[in-house]
Amino acid sequence: MLISEQKPTEEILGSLDGESKVFVVGCNGCAEGCESGGEPQVVAMVAGLGESGKAVTGKASIDMICNENLTRMSLHAHKDDILAADSVLVMCCGAGVQAVADAVDMTVHPGCNTKSQGGGHAEWEGAEHCMECGDCVLDYTGGICPISRCSKNLLNGPCGGSVQGKCEVAAELDCAWQLIVDRLTKIGRLDKLEKVIPPKNWSKSLTGGPPVPPKKG
Repeated sequence: MLISEQKPTEEILGSLDGESKVFVVGCNGCAEGCESGGEPQVVAMVAGLGESGKAVTGKASIDMICNENLTRMSLHAHKDDILAADSVLVMCCGAGVQAVADAVDMTVHPGCNTKSQGGGHAEWEGAEHCMECGDCVLDYTGGICPISRCSKNLLNGPCGGSVQGKCEVAAELDCAWQLIVDRLTKIGRLDKLEKVIPPKNWSKSLTGGPPVPPKKG
């Protein structure tokens, strides 16, 4: 199970700045259990977005949104409503956000942060797709996670070592930042890379290092 919590309202609205229409997706799996993206939270988000002047073209709640095939099929049933929107807001863990991004050729915004439990979860074909960093940056990177997919966990990339779209650490690996650039170019949002992402607070992350020992006395 992945533990998620909703991002602050002002952060969500900030990510939707310049967009008037949005489609909202929730998860009836882990996010429902965390009360961060189940059906009640999706309904509340739709109402809140409406009060903030956003038009919601539709909504969907998927049983296990990190299941890529299930997500693709579920979203296909809402194809017209999704195409009518400027973007998709996804209320679940980072793995689910990436599943939605892989299914739609448009901007996808994370509505939640994924919190670390100290172990790896949500694997796709043996590859960890969410490192539970506690501060999801998928809004800036086209729905492709630089924390889990870049060998150097770079928040501003690519580095100088990638060659022809491949990672310098292992030639068989795609450069995550090349994938991000290609994705943002495809959906017409390369402007997102104009934002410099500040240093991350790694203490929130699965990869944040060993726990701080308790103070003596």
